[in-house]
Amino acid sequence: MQLNQTVHEQMKWRVVLMALFGGLLLLGCDRPQQSPPPPPVPEVATLTVQPQQIVLTTELPGRTSPYRIAEIRPRVNGLIQKRLFTEGAEVQAGQVLYEIDPAPFQAALDNAKAALGKAEANLPSIRLRVERYRELLPDKAVSQQEFDDAEAAEKQMVAEIEFWKAMVETARINLGYTRVTAPISGRIGKSSVTEGAIVTAYQPMALATIQQLDPIYVDVPQSTTELLRLKRRLEDGRLIPDGTNQRKATLILEAGRAYPLEGVLHFRDITVDPSTGSVTLRLEFPNPKGLLLPGMFVRAVVKDGLSEQALLVPQQAVSRDAKGNPVALIVDREAKVQQRSLRLDRAIGDKWLVTSGLEAGDHVIVEGLQKVRAGASVKEVPFDAGGKSTAGAAQTTGPAAKTN
Repeated sequence: MQLNQTVHEQMKWRVVLMALFGGLLLLGCDRPQQSPPPPPVPEVATLTVQPQQIVLTTELPGRTSPYRIAEIRPRVNGLIQKRLFTEGAEVQAGQVLYEIDPAPFQAALDNAKAALGKAEANLPSIRLRVERYRELLPDKAVSQQEFDDAEAAEKQMVAEIEFWKAMVETARINLGYTRVTAPISGRIGKSSVTEGAIVTAYQPMALATIQQLDPIYVDVPQSTTELLRLKRRLEDGRLIPDGTNQRKATLILEAGRAYPLEGVLHFRDITVDPSTGSVTLRLEFPNPKGLLLPGMFVRAVVKDGLSEQALLVPQQAVSRDAKGNPVALIVDREAKVQQRSLRLDRAIGDKWLVTSGLEAGDHVIVEGLQKVRAGASVKEVPFDAGGKSTAGAAQTTGPAAKTN
C-alpha cells in the first residue's frame, strides 16, 4: 500500500515539472528574435598618388684605375749606379729616378766629336783645290777627270761632316738617357732593381711604375640591355636629358660610405665586351687626398635622366599575387576596394617607381591591407609617412621589382 503511494507521488511531480518546462518554452517562443549587429567598416590608410619630378639614377659596380700610368724602362744598356727616389713617394715630371753609368756614352760622344772635327778640318783644303782646278780647267792645265775627282771629294767630305754631326747628336742623346727621368708626375711604386743591376734598352721588365691618381678614373661596365632600355626611354620621352647634370656621378665606397666629391662621365665606350655583353663607362673623379687607390671596388651612381611625371608609391603598399606579380589595392569613389596589377621600374629609397597600373589621383591603400579584400567597403584615413596612421600595420612587400 505504501509502495503504490510513493509511485503515485513520483508520477505527480513528473507531470508538474513537464508542465513548467512546457510553459517556459511557450514564453520563449513569444519573444521577438534579435539579429546580430552588422560588422564595422574596416579603416585603411590611403595615399593619393601624385606625379612628381625626379632624377633617375643607376647604381653600377666598378673599379678605379689611374688617370695616367707610366712604366719606367731604360733606353740604353748599362749598369745602374744610383736610385734617386723613395719608393711610394710622389715624384714630379722630369725628376731623375736612376743613373746609369755614363762613362761609355761620354767616350762615344767624345769620339764622335773628334771625328767631326777631323772632317771639318779637311773640308777647307779640298774646297780650295776644287776652286784652283776650276780656274785651271779652261786653260787645260788640269784634266776634266781631275776636276771631277776634286769636286766629288768635296761633296764626300761634306756628307761625312753631316754624318759625324748626326753621330755626335746620337751620342749626346744616349748620354742623356743614362739619367732615367719621370715622364709624368704621380706616385711611384716599388723599384724592381737596385744599384749594380745590369739593364738593357727597352727591356720587358719595368724598373718602376708611376701612377697619377688625381684625378682618377672609375671604369664601370653597363649591360647592353640596360643601355638599350635607357635609349628607348629617352626616345619615348619618358626620360629627359638633365642638361649639364646628366654627366655628373657619385661614388659609394666599399664600406658603404659616400665619396664626398662629385665626378663626371668621361666617355662611354662603343665596343661591347663579348664575354660579358657590356660596354664600359669611364668616370672621372677628383682625388686630392689620395683616398681612392687603383683597383678599389666601388659603386658608381650614374644619372639616367629626368622624369617629369613619375608615380611613386611606398613599398609597403605593394604586395604580390599568387604568380608573384606586383599588385596594389586602391579605394574608388564609392569607397570600395579595387585591385590593380602594376609594372614597376625600380626602387627609389623606400618607394617603388610605377610605370603602369596606377593613375594620378588614385587612392592607394598603404596600411590596413591585411583587413580588406577587393570589393569590400572601407573607411579612408590619410596615410602618415611618419608612422602615426591609425589603420594598423601594413603588409610587407615582396622581392625586387620587375623592370619594364
